[in-house]
Amino acid sequence: MSHRTLVLLAGLTVGDYLLWNWSLNANHEVIALISGLTLPPLALLSIWRIVVAVGSLLARTASRPTAPAARSQASRTAAPPQPTAQAGMTQESAAAATRTAAGSGSRRIAA
Repeated sequence: MSHRTLVLLAGLTVGDYLLWNWSLNANHEVIALISGLTLPPLALLSIWRIVVAVGSLLARTASRPTAPAARSQASRTAAPPQPTAQAGMTQESAAAATRTAAGSGSRRIAA
């Protein structure tokens, strides 16, 4: 259910309450009876819908990671360690070999 329907439901409840209150004060018994019978279900449904909307808002904000945690998560998953070309090469020497191969002017793509 969207926020638009929540607002519409709350508006109908308030309007029904105002109609019921007016009809009681103006001695319109039939209108007061009809609006009085529809007011409790509308009020319960409005309260239930507000509780569900607040709960979903809290769940959405609680499940959203904070900014520093999201950045550290992204940095951990963004660049996994590259396998070296030769078993004896260290990570730094493999990176240097890749830079020199890429900068040598060849059209070969460095892995």
